[in-house]
Amino acid sequence: MSTKSLAFPMTGTAGPEPLRDCLTMLGRQVRRLRRYPELTVIVLVIPIVFLLLFVYVFGGTLGAGLTPGGGSRSDYANYVVPAILVMTIGSIAAGTSTSVTQDMTSGIIARFRSMSISPGAVLTGHALAAVVQSAISLVVVFAVAFLVGFRPDAGALDWLGAVALLLGLSLAVAWLSVAAGLVARSVETSSNYPLPLVVLPFLGSGFVPTDSMPAGLAWFAEYQPFTPIMDTLRALLLGDSLGDGMAWIAIGWCVGLTAAGYVLARRVYARPRKA
Repeated sequence: MSTKSLAFPMTGTAGPEPLRDCLTMLGRQVRRLRRYPELTVIVLVIPIVFLLLFVYVFGGTLGAGLTPGGGSRSDYANYVVPAILVMTIGSIAAGTSTSVTQDMTSGIIARFRSMSISPGAVLTGHALAAVVQSAISLVVVFAVAFLVGFRPDAGALDWLGAVALLLGLSLAVAWLSVAAGLVARSVETSSNYPLPLVVLPFLGSGFVPTDSMPAGLAWFAEYQPFTPIMDTLRALLLGDSLGDGMAWIAIGWCVGLTAAGYVLARRVYARPRKA
């Protein structure tokens, strides 16, 4: 089969063009999302179910314990939405990891290696497509959150900061899930590797304040990556003041996780894959 018969164009023989190659691979993954919209619908089920569950089943009780003077179900909706947004991003990771493993085990990567393609373009296409999928999913979750009583009090700059932080976290999770897909030895196990990204919001400040937890768990919750990210999102969306350096810590985690995922993915991708 000639390269012209492929559904997506390559760069020819004049040498790799990294930007064009990345956009080509992004287009390949976006077409896959358009062809199979259920891939996005499925990942939306878990965060939306948890949003409805925590707001309508536990929201009255948990909302009453938020402040010394008590709170309402709508107060708890405002509190929990940042955690649901982070969980939504984490839910994308399993599909991204599985998609990468499918490419690695189906033989298409070997074909890409024989072409004049920038080495990191395939991985970047997966990562950027995951960010696109996250953005679409976040819009849907925001819409459902408004329906269940979420009422942000953010200004224009606060919204800009919240969106930038969510996209930064999406990119970090995308590269971590790409790395997980490369490490996984089979499609059947690849979806299990990103599971901690979905669980971590529960072990942080996402659903209850960390000071309500036992001492050991509270320490872990305070210093794990997602807590400063969720706290910063909550402060931005509700118009509250940011804690000392909290936003910088959240940004630092996003940058650090992105770099770690990218470096790991490139190193694993460069190694010969064992059968």
